[in-house]
Amino acid sequence: MTSTPASPWQPVCRRDEITAERIVEFRIQRPNAEPGSMPLSGFLFLDGDELRAYVNQCPHLGIELNWMPGRFMDSDNLFIQCSTHGALFKPGTGECIAGPCQGDALTALDTRIENGEVQIRFQE
Repeated sequence: MTSTPASPWQPVCRRDEITAERIVEFRIQRPNAEPGSMPLSGFLFLDGDELRAYVNQCPHLGIELNWMPGRFMDSDNLFIQCSTHGALFKPGTGECIAGPCQGDALTALDTRIENGEVQIRFQE
């Protein structure tokens, strides 16, 4: 009997659960992760009409971005903001435009909608 490889696509939520005001957090499933490695989380949101998903990790120190569950945006709701150092990232590209990691970018996750379900793919 042959085994079928696990799908690299991970379900996150139903498409109708995503609104302009809501950011969905999730744990990234990594079957090939090193034993004892830190788990990764991600976040998913609407950027206009586009779904965007990123690994919840600042490129500066590798720490999670949000200061509270679901809180990723700056006070003007224009940029993703690192809660530790205040770095600002463009929502559409993940590019850091201000802060200690300026010029770096968040790690984007592939997204797709399959039967009304939002799925992400993490490329190791």
